[in-house]
Amino acid sequence: MTRFKLGSAQFVVLGAEAPAGLAQERLTPAEREVLALALAGLSNRQISRKRKSSERTVAKQVASLFRKLEVGSRAELWARAAPVTRR
Repeated sequence: MTRFKLGSAQFVVLGAEAPAGLAQERLTPAEREVLALALAGLSNRQISRKRKSSERTVAKQVASLFRKLEVGSRAELWARAAPVTRR
């Protein structure tokens, strides 16, 4: 199990290994923000509105995240990086 922080959210990675690149240094600041919003359950449209960018830009950032983190879907991303419950 690996723990990491993105912004104010804390996450724990379940499974044998963290996805490659989850150490964040391979992600751009925009990708880190999109990752945090995607893990919070926002759709590409919601992320684009929150970030004041186009849906196409967000879709490309999400695709780049999936490639860098070696996941194929949001479900797989969620399964490998689950939020830590604050006490």
